[in-house]
Amino acid sequence: MSVLIYLVPVSLILLGLAFWAFWWAVKRGQFDNLDTPAIDILTTDEREAPLRDPRHSPASSESAPHAD
Repeated sequence: MSVLIYLVPVSLILLGLAFWAFWWAVKRGQFDNLDTPAIDILTTDEREAPLRDPRHSPASSESAPHAD
């Protein structure tokens, strides 16, 4: 039972930290828009991926012979 003397203040401190973190997140706007991020993953990207030049890839530069 004597361990409760330590556990109650520790739990109150953790509760205070959790409340402060929630308050901080609300003030910073973390909960302003909850719908758009969930929908963004479903939309297709209109931009095309840039084409890569195989001559400039890291794998080809290691295996290519060097001309002196």
